[in-house]
Amino acid sequence: MHIQANGISIHYQIEGPEDSPIVVLSHSLAAHLGMWDAQMSTLLPQFRVLRYDTRGHGQTDAPAGDYTLELLARDLFSLLDGLGIDAVHFVGLSMGGMIGQAAALVDSSRFLSASLCDTSSRIPPEALPVWEERIATARAQGMDAMVESTIDRWFSQAFRERCATVVDPIRAMIRSTPLNGYCGCSRAIMGLNLTEQISAITLPTLLMVGRDDPGTPVAAHETIQQQIAGSELVVIPDALHFSNIEQSETFNARLLEFLTRHT
Repeated sequence: MHIQANGISIHYQIEGPEDSPIVVLSHSLAAHLGMWDAQMSTLLPQFRVLRYDTRGHGQTDAPAGDYTLELLARDLFSLLDGLGIDAVHFVGLSMGGMIGQAAALVDSSRFLSASLCDTSSRIPPEALPVWEERIATARAQGMDAMVESTIDRWFSQAFRERCATVVDPIRAMIRSTPLNGYCGCSRAIMGLNLTEQISAITLPTLLMVGRDDPGTPVAAHETIQQQIAGSELVVIPDALHFSNIEQSETFNARLLEFLTRHT
């Protein structure tokens, strides 16, 4: 399904009992709403689940130019407004977690809780050249050139070998990401600098991270935990960046417990 929101066409899927609390799932850079497939069977019995493709990804429009996290947060609010939804449990991984922080700072009344997974509250200046290089490579060689280096950061070698039938569709997901979307959202991520601001967030907050996540490490989540009073930190063993897929059973169990407790 598509809806016009904040000046673009946003692709979304909504499933589950109509009278249940709503959970919104926000995906990472170079992904789309399909990255949450492993969570659906756990969430749907108790929740109505709204998944959407972020600006520049999947079947959502991909305008040219640089994006900002504030713009992506406005997309989310416009989607909720268009669907007549007041408040949701928000779950975001990587870029999705960054969008969640930005959105909660704009209007926390729209959230019942926030689950921020494999994410960060700040991109340090020394990391910016890495992002510039990724953008340059994508523009010069296309998204196919980004696939294997991204997979290396997202999944352990053991998981890639053991679960090729799971990882191969993720490769296709990366490869199919619109170039405008990848570059525009990369610029949004490069502007992430919310560590000092997020102490204003008073929502029930769950932080989950793969123990071996190289891009948004455990330390980044410990920083968020220090800033958001009462937030809970779960470190998932034997997982890199896509902990929701590599260790889906653990991820799902901890997420469901948290959401149930705060519903």
